[in-house]
Amino acid sequence: MDNRTNTIAGWILAACVAALGLSIASGMIFHEEKPEKMGYPVKSAEPEGGGAAAPEVPFATLLASADPDKGKQVFNKCAACHTINQGGPNGIGPNLYATVGDPIGHGKRGFAFSDALKNKGGNWTFDQLNEWLTSPRKFAPGTKMTFAGLPKAQDRADVIAYLNAQGSNLPLPKAPEKAIAGADNADAPANDSGPLPTAGIQNRATLAPGAPSNDPQAAVQAAKHPGD
Repeated sequence: MDNRTNTIAGWILAACVAALGLSIASGMIFHEEKPEKMGYPVKSAEPEGGGAAAPEVPFATLLASADPDKGKQVFNKCAACHTINQGGPNGIGPNLYATVGDPIGHGKRGFAFSDALKNKGGNWTFDQLNEWLTSPRKFAPGTKMTFAGLPKAQDRADVIAYLNAQGSNLPLPKAPEKAIAGADNADAPANDSGPLPTAGIQNRATLAPGAPSNDPQAAVQAAKHPGD
């Protein structure tokens, strides 16, 4: 029993020594070096189609074609804090009837505006309202307005058009001429820069005998063969 146990232990020990030797040998043969730079380069993602991003549409262009009816739907997000009917009461926020053109932070009876708006100065122009609705906190740091803003420019254009239609009725700005010209050129056919056909050239077969030809090649042939 002891001899058998010693034999088994000997084989196990020999196997361990052989495995250790193979490990050392393989480490010497397949030596792994640390790369000079860690990681792999990753190419940045490009827009689908490989083209450049579409240019941003000027806000005046969006406002010129804004839809007050769609703006009324967008205003539903504001209705929890604001009324907009003439003579309507103030809520958490002021009544917004005839707001476009009003002084910023003033003009609404009985509403206590924050100092951030009172000190802003100026009037509520279309551009000022666009900045305000994009991010009230960026427009007037310290404002009591907790609304995060409208991220979509078209939504802002539509709701401003709706606000303007509620008692202000100021003329909406026209779209920039460059934007209009770009749209017109996009619909125009491509200009053909090739040579235009020459008008007034007559067929040699229709010329009467002895009549001068407008065909340059015919003139050369006539000079070479005056008797033809």
